[in-house]
Amino acid sequence: MNPPLRITPARGEIVQIEIVGRDYEVDQEIREQVDKRFDRVAAQVSEFARLEVTLREETNPSIREKCVADATLRLKGITLHAEERSEQMRTAVKAVSLDIRRQVKRHRELRRKRSTTRRLVGRMRGREA
Repeated sequence: MNPPLRITPARGEIVQIEIVGRDYEVDQEIREQVDKRFDRVAAQVSEFARLEVTLREETNPSIREKCVADATLRLKGITLHAEERSEQMRTAVKAVSLDIRRQVKRHRELRRKRSTTRRLVGRMRGREA
């Protein structure tokens, strides 16, 4: 098993990425693809986040989209998960990275709205008291 990748975004944070291949040989090209695709996600989450990417191929010949990319992003208090299928592994990795990126964006927006709402409620309570 290969050691986990570490992505260093522009802000200096380090996100640990673990790439696992189940019945699939993970080569350097796929590792670079995962590194490239999840770089933007790494810039948006804390340095304590952990990303697990699992790549596998379905063995059933009747399944047309055999390549499966599965990503789990563990953040403080929440776990985001995405799974995508495609005929090519590169396409599956791209799709799962876009899905995780969308989930991270939604999660950040919800967190911002929650903190804004808490501040407003705190101000209102401070005025009433």
